Amino acid sequence: MANGNDKTLTAEQEKKLRQPIDEYIGKIQKKIDILRADGTDQVVSLQNHMDAVKRDRSLSKGEKETRLADDSSRLRKAKTVEEENKKEIAALIASAEVYLKEHYDRDYYQPVKASCEREKEAAKERYRQRQSALHQEHQKLLAGLSGKQEIKEENYVYKNRLFDAKMELEKELQQVKDRKHAAYTHKYHLIDLLRMSKFTLAESRAQKWENYKYTFNRRSFLLQNGLYIAIVLIFIMLCAITPVVKNVPLLTYNNVLNILQQASPRMFLALGVAGLILLTGTDLSIGRMIGMGMTTATIVMHQGVNTGSVFGHMFDFTGMPVGARVILALLLCVILCTFFTTIAGFFTAKFKMHPFISTMANMLVIFGLVTYATKGVSFGAIEPAIPGMIIPKINGFPTIILWAAAAIAIVWFIWNKTTFGKNLYAVGGNPEAAAVSGISVFRVTVGAFILAGILYGFGAWLECARMVGSGSAAYGQGWEMDAIAACVVGGVSFTGGIGKISGVVVGVFIFTALTYSLTILGIDTNLQFVFSGIIILVAVTLDCLKYVQKK
Repeated sequence: MANGNDKTLTAEQEKKLRQPIDEYIGKIQKKIDILRADGTDQVVSLQNHMDAVKRDRSLSKGEKETRLADDSSRLRKAKTVEEENKKEIAALIASAEVYLKEHYDRDYYQPVKASCEREKEAAKERYRQRQSALHQEHQKLLAGLSGKQEIKEENYVYKNRLFDAKMELEKELQQVKDRKHAAYTHKYHLIDLLRMSKFTLAESRAQKWENYKYTFNRRSFLLQNGLYIAIVLIFIMLCAITPVVKNVPLLTYNNVLNILQQASPRMFLALGVAGLILLTGTDLSIGRMIGMGMTTATIVMHQGVNTGSVFGHMFDFTGMPVGARVILALLLCVILCTFFTTIAGFFTAKFKMHPFISTMANMLVIFGLVTYATKGVSFGAIEPAIPGMIIPKINGFPTIILWAAAAIAIVWFIWNKTTFGKNLYAVGGNPEAAAVSGISVFRVTVGAFILAGILYGFGAWLECARMVGSGSAAYGQGWEMDAIAACVVGGVSFTGGIGKISGVVVGVFIFTALTYSLTILGIDTNLQFVFSGIIILVAVTLDCLKYVQKK
């Protein structure tokens, strides 16, 4: 079982170690296959055939019914056989699993694992010897050279030889890694055949962990998670500094709730713009839409008669029931925001206009209209009972968080479980290929803008309830940067077609928590913009590096 004195297994020796296990399990597998032939195998085959018959448009209704009736009769018989053999198959599988538990790890995997460790050390030692030999040879050659050009050329050759040696080492280490991984996964291959791909939760987790270790790459890991690690370290540092500087702890239950409460309306905005970034776009008008929505919602839900006017007209909604005013405010917010995002989406999709331009035009139009219509004044507070209706606090818990959770769930479902969501990724990844495959790029683009408008409307409405009014054209200034930055930090790539809802959620929480922490620490608001700018720059840089690496 050894190769020389190092006891490293050869491929033939490894095969001999595994042979008794394969033979024992193979005999049991043959018995199970015979028992499954007229039972489980027939059930699976007939069910697939029945599905195919149902989808076959070339068959008449009568032909389908005849074939399905025949298949149903055969299926009942196959299920009967399956049920009769169920206990015997279960007993055979159990005996095979007991054998694997007793012998696989001890008699095969552990010896292979130990052999792989020795091979790894041997490869590293060969690399060190190769380095030493190359260095000595290089020094001898340099001693006999006098010209600068000759020395430069020799240094270049030496570096190439070192690089080749390193590549050879990595190749050998990868081979060892492959061998060890194959030995580990072979057990699950046997179990897969025995149980027909049915694994326990523990087995599934063990395989995932092994696959993660096998595919782990330090460079890729740092590109994917380096920014998160840095932000977590910064946040830990802030948690340590705040009690010393301000004599108050940062990480308390109330502070966490405050962070979640502030993040909730912004979550709607980030979820909306994330769909546009997925299409390699953006939206610069988010902040102005929040100002427009806040103003509209405040006017409708205002406490008493409005003190300000819109285009010179004073609005009075006090005659309406409070519940109706709440619903009307929501509808108007959604309609107005969706109207403007649809316009931007139309110009983007129809005329191939970059979203930067179409949404910037929206931003200017909205701000100009709202400021001109309201003279830039703030409309005061809404009815004090309304926040308790929309976002009541239950035992101190702000239910506005539940609105955000619902939005996350709905947008996740749209992105991952609907045709529109799949088309969104396809168009974002490659619009030309998506168009060729029959996807309407125009509809998907406009649809993404409409979805964004609906989310902006809800976000503005909730923010109005959270702030108890105070709507004005200037409200929300700079919020578009926060929403876009949260998406970028959360891994939604500007290269298109890459991003997850979970990333958006993490991005929003990161920015909200960081801003909240810096505010408690007493950091000037202007310096907070510096922090945000650095985070955005680093996030986009990492995103670009990932894109270049893929290319």
